[in-house]
Amino acid sequence: MQKRITIFDTVRGFTMISMAGFHACYDLAYLYDWDMPWFTQTVFQDIWRASISWVFLFIAGWMCTLSRNNAKRAAKYAAAALVVWIATTLVSVDDSVNFGIIYCMAACTAVTAVARPMLKKVPSTWGIAICLALFAATWGIPKSTYSFPYLAWLGLPGPRFVSGDYYPIIPFIFMYLTGYFAARTAQRCEHPAPSWAYANPLPALASLGRHALPFYLLHQPIILGILELAYSVR
Repeated sequence: MQKRITIFDTVRGFTMISMAGFHACYDLAYLYDWDMPWFTQTVFQDIWRASISWVFLFIAGWMCTLSRNNAKRAAKYAAAALVVWIATTLVSVDDSVNFGIIYCMAACTAVTAVARPMLKKVPSTWGIAICLALFAATWGIPKSTYSFPYLAWLGLPGPRFVSGDYYPIIPFIFMYLTGYFAARTAQRCEHPAPSWAYANPLPALASLGRHALPFYLLHQPIILGILELAYSVR
């Protein structure tokens, strides 16, 4: 039986905590009108957001090489993305989440599962370089608007498209595939990862990382509930 690569659970757990902190700051700044110029008026917000989403996508791409059933993984992500869309549309606290990070992980996992026979033909080190170059080259595509409708899921949003969290296939599939090719590079050795990656020095973080999807679905309602309670007793 293959040992669990605990380092990914630990990193994912740390990133989940970082994500909760990010969303708490976002809620305070944009929903509760706190004066937080360091968050709202500097590049720090973009860097913090990228440090969360890019790690999620990279690890998910790596896990694609270890999963027994990537179609099932994609379906699980897609179901979670649907739950997020329905909840954020019905509650209307902020803009609804259309094609957010969980959707992106679902789409990238499905695409990689289908394209895996072709991807296996690409040398892994070349794959990393090509994907990073394409990620950089296509970064600005979803930041513009386009006259043709119904392609926001791909990365071509129309002028009326809005979303509280937007991670389309382009460019983010290239970060996902960077993780996929990085895993293949590591797997040239006898083990899927170095020996130190199996250690578990921070079991609490590792445990959180193993339950990342439920944490993702629950953390924002819990944060908003705490903030509403705090403001109601002021």
